[in-house]
Amino acid sequence: MTLRHLKIFVTVCETGSTTAAGEKLHIAQPSISLAISELESYYGIKLFDRIAKRLHITEIGKSFLQYATHIVGLFEDMEKEIKNFDVTGLIRIGASITIGNNLLPKYITEFKQMHPQMDIKVIIDNSEKIQQYILSNQIDIGLIEGIVHSSYIIENKFRDDELVMICGNDHHFANQKNIEISKLQSESFILREAGSAGREIFDSTMTSYGIKILPAWESTSTQAIIRAVQANLGISVLPYLMVKDSLERKEISQFQLSGIRFKRNFSVIYHQNKFLTKSAKDFISLCK
Repeated sequence: MTLRHLKIFVTVCETGSTTAAGEKLHIAQPSISLAISELESYYGIKLFDRIAKRLHITEIGKSFLQYATHIVGLFEDMEKEIKNFDVTGLIRIGASITIGNNLLPKYITEFKQMHPQMDIKVIIDNSEKIQQYILSNQIDIGLIEGIVHSSYIIENKFRDDELVMICGNDHHFANQKNIEISKLQSESFILREAGSAGREIFDSTMTSYGIKILPAWESTSTQAIIRAVQANLGISVLPYLMVKDSLERKEISQFQLSGIRFKRNFSVIYHQNKFLTKSAKDFISLCK
């Protein structure tokens, strides 16, 4: 079994077909199919189901892909490092929107002081996407809110956080401290998109109380949500760090539900098969 077999397998998964993988790798399609067959024969497993002339990765194939992706990625990292030892290194960081806006700039500044020659690539997205980027080896380290959904991901919690309920200053909930949760049912909600950690926590809490919320607005932009709440177009729930300034300027108001707090953790994450360089370990230590 060779690295070539693993690279072919990963490329087939990325492109969705042996033909497309062959075009990307400049290898004849029959050779691509042979490599996949040799992998399956060698390990005694079935990597793909072949249905209606299309490939569908199996469950064991998905597990195999997690290892293969990082083995291939590690080899490519080694090639770049050894062949270009005098070229500045690169660390790829992904962060959720809340962390990316409020904490990451400080971490990056401190990291650059420790490693002034290191290049840093940053991706800001919701927590679900950051986890996907970790699994596909598109980033080295992720900073997320809430729950990790894959057993392949190692997480280290480094900070507590809380979501707060917000409304317009003229809303009847403004500055109230014991709103019954049942009263939310009749309100218009402006929420973050599905896949964001805050939305996941809010939805699961509402479900546990038998409350179904159908948002009138959904947005990836926290500022758009704050402005809509300020205009009294609905109420929302957002991380305190993201609304702190608006609350202090009295642009919006906060209210509290009776007996309910939306607590969560910030975590630094990486793939269990990821080789962590000294610089990567230094960044993780900064977060902690």
